Amino acid sequence: MDYIKAFLVGGAICALVQLLMDKTKLMPGRIMVLLVCSGAVLGCLGIYGPFSEWAGAGANVPLLGFGNLLWKGVQEAMAEEGFLGIFKGGLTSGSGGIGAALVFSYLGALIFEPKMKR
Repeated sequence: MDYIKAFLVGGAICALVQLLMDKTKLMPGRIMVLLVCSGAVLGCLGIYGPFSEWAGAGANVPLLGFGNLLWKGVQEAMAEEGFLGIFKGGLTSGSGGIGAALVFSYLGALIFEPKMKR
């Protein structure tokens, strides 16, 4: 049942993003920033935590989850280090995912020989 719930929630988030892409003139990069910032704001308001526990991976995997992860890192670092935690927390909490994305992107570029669009 957890798999079905995660699939439905993740699919609903993706469907809403697809509607944003189809029905507005927002560029994909701006929509991605909107998702990350929305996840951070929802985390700050205390809404994303319970939603994430209920939805599982369906809420944690999309960019909304990344924004919430950044917020959690900032919040924890601010509690430990004060003002400096604002700058360090998000980088510390998201470093594993960011590092993995860089490594796998590089490996993909080596394997598939990417070319510029014409």
